[in-house]
Amino acid sequence: MDIISRISERSSTLRLAEQKVAEAILGDLSAAASASIGELAEKAGVSVASVTRFAKAMGCRDVREFKFLLAQAVAVGQRFFDGAKTLPSEQPPELADVVYRDIHAVLELNRAMLNPDMLMQAAHLLQGARMIYCFGMGGGSTMMSDEARYRLVRLGRPVATYHDAVLQKMVAATLDKEDVLLVFSTTGSVPELLASCEVAREYGVKLIAITALGSPLARLADVLLPIKTLETDLIFKPSSSRYAMMATLDMLVLELALLHKESSQERLRRLKYVLDAHRGGGDLHQPLGD
Repeated sequence: MDIISRISERSSTLRLAEQKVAEAILGDLSAAASASIGELAEKAGVSVASVTRFAKAMGCRDVREFKFLLAQAVAVGQRFFDGAKTLPSEQPPELADVVYRDIHAVLELNRAMLNPDMLMQAAHLLQGARMIYCFGMGGGSTMMSDEARYRLVRLGRPVATYHDAVLQKMVAATLDKEDVLLVFSTTGSVPELLASCEVAREYGVKLIAITALGSPLARLADVLLPIKTLETDLIFKPSSSRYAMMATLDMLVLELALLHKESSQERLRRLKYVLDAHRGGGDLHQPLGD
């Protein structure tokens, strides 16, 4: 139950005394979560009985359950309740500097976490794989799993991407020891993704994880390429964590390409030739399909 949304949606249909309770709670969620029933009643200017009726109107058994749900919601969402308060006073183009600073900070942090030996192990696994399967769920992780497919196919690697939880589990059940799973997750704790990875591991599939250090997914990985998110209180700005995943992926693909330079060079030359013919141009430094 999202108790805060329920209060907002239902408050206008309540009796006046209960509306006052809703107004008092929404006016200061943190204080309401820690207040006693008497303090909440006094703040709203109503009786204790009105607070009790309000809690039941929100679908709770009693005030205790209501306060528990409220405290839980505040703990999870405090960063978003305070988001407008932390909005920088700058306006574009100064806001661009805020975005660029966050990107730079997350890249610097994750550069320090890079383990060259793990990167090389992961590249060798991808090179020797009969088939590479890229899994990701959520926003940035889904995007990165697709990005991995785009990158790997340029080097002639057999690769497929799956995002749907049920389809991931179905695919995992068909794999064997010659396949490799490349998994993206900023948190490393998505239950459906973990379940699919566990199925694949049962069949001896090697797992490369680009995920948070110490996460459940990290513990499943044969090779861990750790990332660290660096979120700020500016909730209106998209997460910079995807840059950490993208940088790690780029380094991994570079290592893979260098394992067999001649074959990689030839495949990339073919790509360039076909794209130049398609675009009708011959700029040497145009990207290879980006």
